[in-house]
Amino acid sequence: MKVSLRWLSDYVDISVPLEKMTERLTLAGLEVSSTEVVGESWEHVFVAKVVEVNAHPNADRLRLVTVDLGKQRTTAVCGAPNVAVGQKIAFAKLGARLIDGHSGKVVELKPAKIRGVASEGMVCSEKELGISDSHEGIMVLPGDAPVGKPLAEYLGDTVLDLDITPNRPDCLSVIGIAREVAALTGGKLRLPEVCYQEAGNPTGSMVSVEVVEPALCSRYCASLITGVKIGPSPQWIQQRLLSSGMRPINNIVDVTNYVMLEYGQPLHAFDYSQLRGRKIIVRRAAKGEVITSLDEVERALSPETLVIADGERAVAVAGIMGGLDTEVTENATDILIESANFNQAVIHRGSLALKLSSEASLRFEKGLSRELPLMALKRATQLMAELTGGCVAKGIIDAYPGKQERKPISFAISEVRRLLGMEVGVDEIKRALESLGFDCGHTEDPLQFNVGVPWWRTDVTCAADLVEEVARILGYDNIPTTMLSAPIPERGLNPMLDLRRTLRDVLVNCGFQEVLTYSLTNQEVLCKLTPQRTLAGLALVRVANPMSKDYEYLRTTLRANVLSTLARNQRHQEGGIRIFEIGKIFLPREGALPYEKEMLCGVLSGVERGLSWQGKAEAIDFFAARGVVEVLLLRLRLAGDFRASNDETLCPGVSADIYVGKEKLGVVGELHPRVCRNFDLSDAAF
Repeated sequence: MKVSLRWLSDYVDISVPLEKMTERLTLAGLEVSSTEVVGESWEHVFVAKVVEVNAHPNADRLRLVTVDLGKQRTTAVCGAPNVAVGQKIAFAKLGARLIDGHSGKVVELKPAKIRGVASEGMVCSEKELGISDSHEGIMVLPGDAPVGKPLAEYLGDTVLDLDITPNRPDCLSVIGIAREVAALTGGKLRLPEVCYQEAGNPTGSMVSVEVVEPALCSRYCASLITGVKIGPSPQWIQQRLLSSGMRPINNIVDVTNYVMLEYGQPLHAFDYSQLRGRKIIVRRAAKGEVITSLDEVERALSPETLVIADGERAVAVAGIMGGLDTEVTENATDILIESANFNQAVIHRGSLALKLSSEASLRFEKGLSRELPLMALKRATQLMAELTGGCVAKGIIDAYPGKQERKPISFAISEVRRLLGMEVGVDEIKRALESLGFDCGHTEDPLQFNVGVPWWRTDVTCAADLVEEVARILGYDNIPTTMLSAPIPERGLNPMLDLRRTLRDVLVNCGFQEVLTYSLTNQEVLCKLTPQRTLAGLALVRVANPMSKDYEYLRTTLRANVLSTLARNQRHQEGGIRIFEIGKIFLPREGALPYEKEMLCGVLSGVERGLSWQGKAEAIDFFAARGVVEVLLLRLRLAGDFRASNDETLCPGVSADIYVGKEKLGVVGELHPRVCRNFDLSDAAF
């Protein structure tokens, strides 16, 4: 995530040097992967005021622009259509290094005559300054921009690029990072003041909200703003969006993106006039339902996908992307703002199914707090009303079917010593936790707290998590290195690991090669091995979200995969083939998870020994396979017994069940010709 240092400083006083702050953030688990200085190349570029705009004597599309730089005035030739008297602009003097708007190369501004008139500088666009790709007109600065000030001092910034771990969705926001900086540096956190006037009809009388799937949408908030005027956002919002890697669009969409970056809560704006039935319904997509998303792609939806619908159709893919039918265009006058909390798993599955990812889905997939939607909505409503001149309808719709109360965590101070191996004072522990927003409630025991977890920390659930927070604030580098107080206890080798190793050694010495195949399969492959009537009686374990139809079920046998591997090898290899696999099969159990059973499957095929001067080529037969089994039993020190088998996949009379005492261990035999044909095997297999 990219964070502007100027934006960050609105919420916290940064009292330490940049290098020290980035180091502390990185050591606290918020890795700063890089820093980018915006404006480093803006030497000889200043804030100026346009005082005159005259026609060029020799060109209809060019103008002569006179600008005030504070201590001097100068004239430049400009072709931008949006230049006007009174504007504050970025003016580059001769010697400035700018990006050519056409070639994209960095060029030095030199004295030049344009159509016979000398130009003493350049009125800059955003592209020429490297701020964005916009080259349609000059960059207009706010009216309070100080004339004559170097642009690097006025707009210059440092952008931090942070790698946020999946368990910290609260840090996918500027305010979240500000909380961390305040805790690590001792700075004071300042949150935006949210206040706006409401008027007109109640929001609830103008639109209704129904959450059909409360398990998938635990909270849905909405506000309505009427009489808005769509236009470009102020420069300060555009600049902050650009520094965060987002493209400004208009004042409505920009506010939703701005608040998402500020609070970490995705929002969406609907053109209220396009909502049919004046309804919002949160439901699963109907079978065969389609939607044209904002990227103008028609997408087929499945019942696994959560959608936002009006009275007739889906108008957005919940938490991922809005629909084109309710897009906010320049003709929109009434805006419905959505701020909701969606189930992270359903958003993740929907994003994968549609092959569509967005800044919103990336946040929802990590699990956001249910308290966040209302706060972010109020902030977005405030900004939208201020920037569009709209009127906010009375009240906010807050459908909150999934409200939960978080219980405090019982936290013994001794846990810090046990897990960190160091003594930390009670006051120091309390100070560290409270700096992060935790509430340390006292108990009868002075060495134990009931810790209230702040609403934004969805990742903290137990005492060990609290110890981690203490360690982060104290600094992992401050935890002393200590020697072990006792020798590491000996642990015997896992018997199953020892058995696998023995089996592999024996089989490799017998000329086998080990193969590894997927644990997933499909009915078509299983039907090659098992008669359809038998397969129909099996309750196969189906994967909820299969990668494809080829990998739809958990395997119930190793044979199918091993025989498929044998067939591929026979097509590319001459001579004898010996392969084996050790792996788990999954047998269904009613009302419980599948039973996982570890199995060994081996197969021999082709010739035992190639034709040579020593003798003729000999085909592998049943006795070769039985010999391998006998070697395995001998190595495992088991007394085996071979009895006639009735396995349907093997030839009658050329197969045997393997017993040790009364327990059946396995089976050995020649593969039935029917199975050989099903797998396209060119030779007999055992």
